[in-house]
Parts: sequence; C-alpha cells; structure tokens
Amino acid sequence: MKRVRLTRHARLPCGERGATEAEVCQAIAEGTREPAKMGRVQFRYNFTFGKTWQGNAYAVKQVAPVVKEQPDEIVVITVYTCYF
Repeated sequence: MKRVRLTRHARLPCGERGATEAEVCQAIAEGTREPAKMGRVQFRYNFTFGKTWQGNAYAVKQVAPVVKEQPDEIVVITVYTCYF
C-alpha cells in the first residue's frame, strides 16, 4: 500500500471528531471504497466502539476519510466520523 499522508486540514477534524490516525489508515486499507466529489475517493470502515461520545453511548464508530490518490502516496483531505 502507498504511504498515507494526512493534511493539516485532515488532522484537525480527526481529533475533534474522535478518529485516530491509525483508524484512518485502517479505514483506507480495509474499508469500502466509493467515489467522492472532484475525483476523490471516500473510504468507510465501521469500528466496534461500545463507549460514550459527547455524553451518548454508541456501539459503532464509522471512520470515513476522503482522499486524493497520488502516484506515490494517498493524501487524506478530510475525515468524517459517525457514531451509531
């Protein structure tokens, strides 16, 4: 797999939304791939969570990075995190 690089724009939402860099890399490696706007790709991967986030209990955390694939690396543009 190509090297994964998170932009500064992607790192900030990661922390605010509860995703780690390791989870982002796992989502890219093992997640479902789907097309996104502007020629980008979004991956979705569901993690077993079983914890609380912002005062609510959730069983699953979905990490969904949006990436731009380059010849020598995968650049993470932003990261969405959903809890359910």
